[in-house]
Amino acid sequence: MAEAEVKKSITEEQQHELDQAFERARKALAIVETYDQARVDRLCQAVAWAVANKTTFTRLVAEGIAESGLGDPESRMGKRMKIRGVLRDALRQKSVGIIEEIPEKGIVKYGKPVGVIACIVPTTNPDLTPAGNAIYALKARDAVIFSPHPRSKKTSFETVRLMREALVREGAPPDLLQCLTRVNIPMSQALMARADLIIATGGQPMVRAAYSSGTPAYGVGAGNSTMIIDETADIAEAARNTRLSKTSDFGSGCSADGNLIIEATVFQAFLEQLQAEGGYLASDQEKDMLRRAMWDDAGHRLADTVAIAPQQLARAAGFTIADDRKFIIVHGDGIGKQHRFSGEKLTTLLAVYPYSGFDQALEMMRAIYEVGGKGHSCGIYSFAQDHIHRLAMAAPVSRIMVRQPQSKANAGAFNNGMPMTSSLGCGTWGGNIVSENVHLKHYLNTTWVSVPIQEDRPSDAELFGDFYDPAREA
Repeated sequence: MAEAEVKKSITEEQQHELDQAFERARKALAIVETYDQARVDRLCQAVAWAVANKTTFTRLVAEGIAESGLGDPESRMGKRMKIRGVLRDALRQKSVGIIEEIPEKGIVKYGKPVGVIACIVPTTNPDLTPAGNAIYALKARDAVIFSPHPRSKKTSFETVRLMREALVREGAPPDLLQCLTRVNIPMSQALMARADLIIATGGQPMVRAAYSSGTPAYGVGAGNSTMIIDETADIAEAARNTRLSKTSDFGSGCSADGNLIIEATVFQAFLEQLQAEGGYLASDQEKDMLRRAMWDDAGHRLADTVAIAPQQLARAAGFTIADDRKFIIVHGDGIGKQHRFSGEKLTTLLAVYPYSGFDQALEMMRAIYEVGGKGHSCGIYSFAQDHIHRLAMAAPVSRIMVRQPQSKANAGAFNNGMPMTSSLGCGTWGGNIVSENVHLKHYLNTTWVSVPIQEDRPSDAELFGDFYDPAREA
């Protein structure tokens, strides 16, 4: 939507707020562009500590869940470790002046700010998303204007306020980080139309709006995380990691395990281990009740069953489960858009499917991603390198986690090498421009400086191989 058209859809008060935000952001940019690497790094540390210390983050988590009604306070606390991971990755890279040299190619790269970033904040991460984006943006000497989700805007505003105070204490302009207050969809669209870059994490309608805004944008695709458990898997480890992934923030993340494809010879043992980890195996009748509670007749997901405790989910469906149950398990009744449980769940429920032979496992995996989630994530519990390789060759996803809890690993963890982030690019499969974790390099413009090198020109015979015919070059 063109900026002129967007302006017509917002109020005068919203337009004034937006005008003021951009004016302040541009002034702050002119200042931060003069900072050296050490000063920039210190600002990253200051804003990270302002929100990631345990006392403050505990309060932000409680406020966010109370405000939105979504999520689990215990597991959401773990997201403050993600802020530490983002800070770790940011501090270990250069962003000011020369950021990379490749002598053999005569290339020197210089980092430059991208400008004012519009950051769309999802309701499930009102604190993590502003903090993670702020660290990378400050590292790149950018300014950010956050558009919080209306359902959790107070928490996002408080998170940004704390980071602004940290900037003031360091003598830096607080307007490097701003949070809009009169947020709605037209306001977010107006913000995106004026920014230099958009980072959109949230529902697909908002991501599509980001791409249609006319502004360069990094968005995320929908998830439908699927894990394969083969006959070589450590069943106890795989079940434990499944529970960790499925229950993290009540399954609100698009990386939370949704579908398990399990080798038939270990299927029953694994199902029993899942129950030992706190899973509740729904009966066929209860599965039907869950289907009716989670989707309407047209297949639209019902919001009041998203990111809730399994006891609450069961009650919404019309039955009860014990207080010690951590998640609900249903037997998959088929794969396809008409089979609701093979799609994304976004709550404390997963579907299980047996397979016979790894070829069938790959066929089922492909079918699941035709339902939804292409480009996002999948994983495997296996010690068979051939199975891992074949999955990597076949899966239409941007990241595959091997023997790791998906929702705690694919956006970066301290025991893997994935870049830390809260935004997961899904490639062209998911309608995104990048198929990697959105991290520091995506917040930077880069100037390449090239100097002459010794000529690097292979002969025609080397280039064309068997196709080369010297007679035709005579």
